Amino acid sequence: MEQRTISAPDVGKVTLIGAGPGDPELLTLKAARALGAAEVVLIDDLVDRRCLVHARPGARIIEVGKRGGCKSTPQAFIERLMIRCARQGRTVARLKGGDPFVFGRGGEELQALRAAGMEVEVIPGITAGIGVPATLGIPVTHRNLARGVTFVTGHARDGAEPDWAALARTGTTLVIYMGLKRLGRIASSLMQAGMKRDTPACAIENGTLETQRQVIGTLADLATDVMDRGLDGPAIIVVGDVVRCAGIAGVVPVRRAA
Repeated sequence: MEQRTISAPDVGKVTLIGAGPGDPELLTLKAARALGAAEVVLIDDLVDRRCLVHARPGARIIEVGKRGGCKSTPQAFIERLMIRCARQGRTVARLKGGDPFVFGRGGEELQALRAAGMEVEVIPGITAGIGVPATLGIPVTHRNLARGVTFVTGHARDGAEPDWAALARTGTTLVIYMGLKRLGRIASSLMQAGMKRDTPACAIENGTLETQRQVIGTLADLATDVMDRGLDGPAIIVVGDVVRCAGIAGVVPVRRAA
């Protein structure tokens, strides 16, 4: 009797895509092509929906929002969903704000996908810590002003904080993600560690978008100035002498009355 071989369906591919800091025109050409090939797109809350103009007609768009202080889609669910769709033979795009590997949980997702035997491609994006300060003319490194840059999160899952004293001693530009709600505490910790009160600092909300707002001032006053302006995030905070380079039309540092 002739035996018949039943082959398993082909396993699909998952692409982790960085959408950039906000402005959809900062999406890379490679990212746009990957979106055009995907049958399923899992999109984060902070990604501008205009990026989806590059998605193929009929693609399944799944909202898997994650925003600080709000109810978020569980990370484990997102990972299981990507694996399930790929095992159905579908081409999956995971569209994430900024760069997938800079405070974007892309590393966690890559590990989960590889452990499940998935084919994975990573397409980098412009991270907010570089792209957003650039809108104000702020270079995060400068030969005469900063010998390096340190990217750090102001909000950790376990509630722990970075070693602000150690960071203050580095002499590098500090670019702080997810730190707006703790800005007063962060500034105080940096100054207690010896950072000068008049160190230039800024907070930039909704960077690269039409709704971008910024507050430029000093480390000592920034938290109060941000509160006065009503910035509530998402925002990038930059601390260091490079902030002196800020200077585009319409940018007016906040000055409080004496």
